[in-house]
Amino acid sequence: MSLSIYHNPRCSKSRETLALLEQRGLEPEVIKYLETPPDADHIRRLLSLLNMSSARQLMRTKEAIYSELNISNEQDEQTLIAAIVAHPTLLERPIVVNGEQAALGRPPENVLDIL
Repeated sequence: MSLSIYHNPRCSKSRETLALLEQRGLEPEVIKYLETPPDADHIRRLLSLLNMSSARQLMRTKEAIYSELNISNEQDEQTLIAAIVAHPTLLERPIVVNGEQAALGRPPENVLDIL
């Protein structure tokens, strides 16, 4: 089983989700995406695994950089993905990937469906 979590240690939901996995005896690969940001292909894969139709669904739209980039009306998916790649703080978290399934840990219990 290949289990990983896109994790931001400063995020309470990310910490709660990681703790939930560990309480179940699971040891996911912890990907600190702010230190090692995913590339565009990886973002596309996450979108597919999460069954999301737009990169905007995977973006933290309340982040200051979102406003600064002036992308609220952007329709081009490649531009939105490029924004996430360039500014990984825009990536919603935590994301847990289990093989060919993924779930957003908001709330943390959402990830239980893919275990």
